[in-house]
Amino acid sequence: MKIIKRNILRRGGFAGLRETRLVMSPSIFRGHREAGTSTGIGRFCYLADASFLPEGETRMHTHTDIDVISIMVKGRIKHEGSLANGKELNVDDIQVQRAGNEGFSHNEINPDNDKNRMIQLWMLPEEKEEPASYQMFRAEAGERMRIYGGTPEQDDTFAARTVVDFAHINAGDKVNQSGRSLVYMVVGQGTCDKEKIAEGDLVETRDFNFKASTDCKLIVVSEM
Repeated sequence: MKIIKRNILRRGGFAGLRETRLVMSPSIFRGHREAGTSTGIGRFCYLADASFLPEGETRMHTHTDIDVISIMVKGRIKHEGSLANGKELNVDDIQVQRAGNEGFSHNEINPDNDKNRMIQLWMLPEEKEEPASYQMFRAEAGERMRIYGGTPEQDDTFAARTVVDFAHINAGDKVNQSGRSLVYMVVGQGTCDKEKIAEGDLVETRDFNFKASTDCKLIVVSEM
């Protein structure tokens, strides 16, 4: 098991956004990976733990051939763009945008006078010819839910062999994932194989067995 700690990595950002990158795949960033970051797993190529400045925004920009997952942790954002323009994301809302080769443009805006917090993940789609598309989820306390990936026969999530689950669990609950996985502790703390896992820790592991000592929110990325 390897633990990458957010607070020892470089804090960067652009426009009205400040972020710490924890996953930077060589397939995307090549010679521009930041020291200490994970290379990812499967099609999972990027994770950033970000805060918007008061009334900050990313400014309108475009993505192609990438799937972008945004998880709201604190505060809210207003979403502008070519997909689902006008949506608002509040705490525990999860937005998934599929670019395909059509692409999409978006601007995420903090409408408030306080900093907020959002986790963003990028996934490389298996089929580039898919049309641009949009999904929204809401995490519920005490549940682990699939927010990305799965077989082509289902349409609850965008199909992919690399899957992303969001677990919003209570103190004393357990999260288990067999095989290789990357797990990001968004909120809370607990133990895995007697190792303490706390907010801002990215865990690269095999056969993840976690018990929460507080209420927790975790992102679990694995392969089918």
